[in-house]
Amino acid sequence: MTAQSQPQVTLFGVGPGFGLPETSPYVMKTMVQLAMAGIDYRFAPGDREASPKGQLPYIEDAGDRVADSTFIRGHIEARYGVDLDAGLTPAERAQAWAFERMIENQLGWAIAWFRFMDPANFAKGPAHWFDRAPEAMREDLRQGLKDAVATNLKAVGIGRHAPDEIALLGTRSLWALSSQLGDKPFLMGQTPTSVDAIAFGVLATALTPFFDSPLRRRAEGFANLVAYVERMMARYFPDFAWAGAAEEAVAA
Repeated sequence: MTAQSQPQVTLFGVGPGFGLPETSPYVMKTMVQLAMAGIDYRFAPGDREASPKGQLPYIEDAGDRVADSTFIRGHIEARYGVDLDAGLTPAERAQAWAFERMIENQLGWAIAWFRFMDPANFAKGPAHWFDRAPEAMREDLRQGLKDAVATNLKAVGIGRHAPDEIALLGTRSLWALSSQLGDKPFLMGQTPTSVDAIAFGVLATALTPFFDSPLRRRAEGFANLVAYVERMMARYFPDFAWAGAAEEAVAA
């Protein structure tokens, strides 16, 4: 923890939901990296329209607004003099970066497809974001969200594949992460580093029982990844009842 009496960093995110301490894996990534850096922060619900890049997360820090989890990490390392990959060799840093890109640019999109494009998952999850909108607008807003996500999924490539092909691609990434982790406590060794933040966020998103998908069931088959998420959850969100939240989500 930092010695500051009052946090000067405000993190704007989505908030808890779907059996997770934070709905967005990328906001979760930043929450964990701020904790790794020992930086106190205040959390506030975010508005994408107020973000410099129209996305969450973003932070405000002493008058500076920084969006995108990768650039937020760069900002906090530079401003606060921390290195989230301290102890890694140049080759290990390169390896960690490659895994981060795989997680964000492939596995994360595969999980998003099953969250938003599967009708049952969309109906029980993202569709409820508009429950407080005027009733006459709700369905148009929901369809607009689905259309926007479908456009993004197609643009990055995942949305051009059949569901079983998407599950296969996601499983290849799960296998790669499981192989990298092995019997180590963290992806790069005995100490958590920057890549663990996004690996945890995305894997927790894949494993929450709130949503059913073939990719979730395949993730559950990697015992070391399941234990890894439990270990990271206990370390960075000790007050969050991960198992209890999952049970409640299934029962809902």
